[in-house]
Amino acid sequence: MNTSKKTLMLCEGAVCVALSVALSYLKIDVGAQGGSLNFTMIPLILFAVHIGGVSWGVLAGFVFGTLKFFLAEGFAINWESMLLDYSVAYAAVGLAGLMKDKGPMGYLVGALIGCFARFIIHWISGVTIYAEYAEGTYLGVNTEQVWWYSAIYNGFYMAFNTVAAVIITPVIGTALDKVRLTERKAA
Repeated sequence: MNTSKKTLMLCEGAVCVALSVALSYLKIDVGAQGGSLNFTMIPLILFAVHIGGVSWGVLAGFVFGTLKFFLAEGFAINWESMLLDYSVAYAAVGLAGLMKDKGPMGYLVGALIGCFARFIIHWISGVTIYAEYAEGTYLGVNTEQVWWYSAIYNGFYMAFNTVAAVIITPVIGTALDKVRLTERKAA
């Protein structure tokens, strides 16, 4: 990859990270220990699938997750939870880049991959770090088993975020593909 293409990729990644940071302020908090309904993954998925691929997508997600913790009222009980719930979880969204240049279905499948990967990281964090909170019931379900607690807790807010990403990302991504095609024809 030549220097001008790397510079363009870096700038486009920075714009998508900035969009995600801005969107992180528009949220509905849904859990006592964190978790929110928001649209922050959409620019990251679009960047990974439309432009950057896996490596750039993971890097953009990592940068966003770290910035989100420090700039958007991140919550962590220790440095491990900060890394898992922010930096690593959003880096996992970059795995959507596995579907780079696959068209409208690539955006849909990429959104599912990125969202599921983020859910898995949050689930691991819930099982390993937040296990002490797994008691009683959550959303009417007995959550005394830590793996079940983590799945229900994280699945609740991730379901909305996933549905939003699966619906919105292909619409915007298809429009971006048309712009790219028009630019190529004009060149």
